[in-house]
This record gives sequence, structure tokens and C-alpha cells, in this order.
Amino acid sequence: MKNLGQHILAEFHNCDSEVLNNTELIEKLMINAADKSGATIVNSIFHTFNPWGVSGAVVITESHLTIHTWPEFGYAAVDVFTCGEDVDAWVGFKVLQEGLKSDRYTTVLIKRGIVNHDQVIPGFVMRPEVREFEAEYA
Repeated sequence: MKNLGQHILAEFHNCDSEVLNNTELIEKLMINAADKSGATIVNSIFHTFNPWGVSGAVVITESHLTIHTWPEFGYAAVDVFTCGEDVDAWVGFKVLQEGLKSDRYTTVLIKRGIVNHDQVIPGFVMRPEVREFEAEYA
């Protein structure tokens, strides 16, 4: 099945709360994840919330990496979306998992830009009337 990109949705649990609340460190970690995965970095923007938490994005030529942190829960939601064959999104994922010091995580991989629309993504249901995907959990 031909697709244009892959999108990793990651749920990182039991992360280091001090890391999750350090905007400068989170930005460096995200840029490092993009770099190590082979991506071309375009720009980054990060925001610190009061009293805690960080949200940010690293725009790459091949798409983006985003993060939203909840230090009070030791949790981070991360997207690593890459297009093309020269970037390894899983390398970026591993850099983030180690940097956030997460000992428990879940991931969902979505193949983006399915070129052959006659094929469907295993585990997802296409609803033509609204053109949305719904995950089906076993």
C-alpha cells in the first residue's frame, strides 16, 4: 500500500516531571529528536503554561513534531509526523522516550496520504460520508 507519510501518536507516561516542565529542555529534546531522525528542521516554537506544562512544535521539511506536557501527571502527548523515505520517525520517538524518561508508553501508527484509495488501513474504518478514521481496539 503506497502512502505519503507516517504519523506516530505517542502517549508517554511516568515521565520525569522536572523535564516535562522545562521549556528550554523540551525544545532541545524535540529538535534533537528531529535531527537524529534525519529530518530537516525549519523552525520551532514553544510555550510555557502557568503554573506548569509546555506545548511546542518543531516544523520540519518532511512535516512536524509536536508535544503537550502535563508535569503534574508525568504525562506527555507527542506526534511525530514524517513524509518521505529519508526520515525515520521511530528514531525520533526513541530519542523522546529516553529524554522524557518514560518507562511506559503507547503508540499508534497512522499511514498518511494513502495513494490507492481502494485499500484500507488495517484497524481503521473509513466512513465515506464524513471521511473520518476511527480506531478499532481489540
